[in-house]
Amino acid sequence: MRHTESTRLAADIGGTFTDVAAFDEKTGRLLLGKTLSTPSHLVDGISQGVEKAGTRYADAGLFLHGSTVAINTLLERSGASTALLVTEGFRDIYEIGRINRPDAYNLFFQKHVPLVERSLRFEVRERVTAEGDVLTPLDVAGVHAICDRLVALKIEAVAILLLHCYANPEHEITVKEIVKQRLPHAFVTASHELSQEYREFERCSTTVANAYIGPRVSQYIAGIDRHIKASGFKGPFLLVQSTGGLYEAQQAQVQCVRMLESGPAAGVIGAQALCRELGVQDAVAFDMGGTTAKAGVVNDGHVLTTTTALVGGYNQGLPIQIPLVDVFEVGTGGGSIAAVDASGALRVGPRSAGAEPGPACYGRGGTQPTVTDANLVLGRLGADRFLGGEITLDVEAAERAIREHVAEPLGMNVLDAADGILRVAVTKMSYAVKGVSTERGLDAAAFALIAYGGAGPLHASAIAREIGMSSLIVPRAPGHFCAFGMLHSDLRYDFVRTWFRQLDDVLFEEIEHVFDGLVAQGKAALSHSDIHPSSVTVGFAADMRYVGQEHPVTVDFAPDVLRRRERAVIKSHFDEVHQRRYGTCAPGERAEIVSLRATVTGVMSKPPFEKIRRGGRQPSKDAERGTRPVYFTEAGRAIATPTYARQALSAGNCIDGPALIEEHASTTVLLPGDRLEVDDLGNLVIQIRGGQL
Repeated sequence: MRHTESTRLAADIGGTFTDVAAFDEKTGRLLLGKTLSTPSHLVDGISQGVEKAGTRYADAGLFLHGSTVAINTLLERSGASTALLVTEGFRDIYEIGRINRPDAYNLFFQKHVPLVERSLRFEVRERVTAEGDVLTPLDVAGVHAICDRLVALKIEAVAILLLHCYANPEHEITVKEIVKQRLPHAFVTASHELSQEYREFERCSTTVANAYIGPRVSQYIAGIDRHIKASGFKGPFLLVQSTGGLYEAQQAQVQCVRMLESGPAAGVIGAQALCRELGVQDAVAFDMGGTTAKAGVVNDGHVLTTTTALVGGYNQGLPIQIPLVDVFEVGTGGGSIAAVDASGALRVGPRSAGAEPGPACYGRGGTQPTVTDANLVLGRLGADRFLGGEITLDVEAAERAIREHVAEPLGMNVLDAADGILRVAVTKMSYAVKGVSTERGLDAAAFALIAYGGAGPLHASAIAREIGMSSLIVPRAPGHFCAFGMLHSDLRYDFVRTWFRQLDDVLFEEIEHVFDGLVAQGKAALSHSDIHPSSVTVGFAADMRYVGQEHPVTVDFAPDVLRRRERAVIKSHFDEVHQRRYGTCAPGERAEIVSLRATVTGVMSKPPFEKIRRGGRQPSKDAERGTRPVYFTEAGRAIATPTYARQALSAGNCIDGPALIEEHASTTVLLPGDRLEVDDLGNLVIQIRGGQL
């Protein structure tokens, strides 16, 4: 049965807060709710957010969800007891990896730690060639013998990686059938279901990660599904993938690894929608919540994506080979703990106070100083205005935590210590912005910074100054922006097939044949969905490299390029992408195709951006909320700073810094010298000192 109801409900669970956005297409109303996350039973936080938004599950025809449960399970190493079945002779490929040595002179360097220990890796006798021909038949009896051991070990999840299964998955399919039969309660995943690409290490790591997080994530999704249905919800339940696209709950329970970066990806999709509305081509989307800060990029109107992510960082990270929004993340958020290490240096994060017990100022048992405590002590947060006054912050507790753990060990006063915490945090967060811009060959200073998340607008102006950016945009309801971004997501299916051909020799009929097959898979998936998209679009791309190179770059194919057989245009476009990514290209060198990619998107209707009333250049008296002393690094002292209620600002209002603009789930800090103007959509458009509006 196809879904046609008009109300959509979106929920985003973060490490500290859970955000809910509900949009009714008939009335045009957007309802918002925000509450502390409930780590012991995450669905409770969603229900509380739905209640605060003033709506009900029964009122919604579509439920969209993004969560950090998948990525947190990987980072915390809290997944299931997992076994790996791998082609004979390749038992140690998962541990050997690429033999990278990022820090060549570090005598204490440690390589990645596999999620599956060696004793739980089992070899399967079989072999398929890279062309898909069976070289060694599958030893079925051997697979049964392995299952005997898995049963005895009470294994909860099984990952299957057989060599060259992307060319011929027959053996993997058989092995999975046997394992499912012998271990009916185990979560079983085979690599060809997740990736049709070569590179056995990356594919193995992806498959193991999916199996490792599978039991917890699938149970989590099933629990939410039961809860919302018991509460009267009758529509489709969709989750956000790491691409920012949506997929159905049934698929998410099998391909759990695709939702690793679901929340951050939704935020970047929201930023793209905002850019489209404002006519902005290039922007960095910056999201700072309670636990982490993330950044993604909109370049020339398109969200930058990647095909592989390293979970845990470059030095010791485990690769995940799936399409995803190119997001750079640092462990700095509002709840990040500040501490002085053994060398006397001030560190901020990655440890977080989370939602429980939270920052010291929350009064929930936390005693360690956090970024939120520093903002409160410096006057950037109002103790009686946090979350619209729902939570009263304890200034004395924040001062005590900073004094005991930072100020006294460093021999400074509390204000300077709090300022130091923010300066360290800003520098760390600027790495996230640089990580997706400067390190990708893009000039960050030429991009606008779109700041959201509950804590993003508090620090965005300082981050922009650190990098040299001149334009900052704070959207409406920044504390709910990732949930809002979900409302702009579409159903999306990504397919890839490894296909080695030199560009000079390739036949376009062959390319079209592969693409036609991939598109047919996507359209078949859409046809089985409960969602009726307004239209269907397809996108094509290829992973390409110079002949003799090891690693490719992804090059988008315009449909007319394929239709016109423009080989030279493809080569020129590849050279441009390579130049941007690596700072060099070789137009005279031959290129080759490594893999072909197709994206099939079921386009859904989007909520419109509502305009606000216009006013004069000066904010009305209703918007003024008095002044309070705020310490600014730029001034080196506390300044009597005017505060404004954002909901009372009108389009055309202009404010010169310093100032604070307060709303229910966030506060925007306007630094001395900065200038703010409210646009027709209610966005705060800020000119950073030295920039131009």
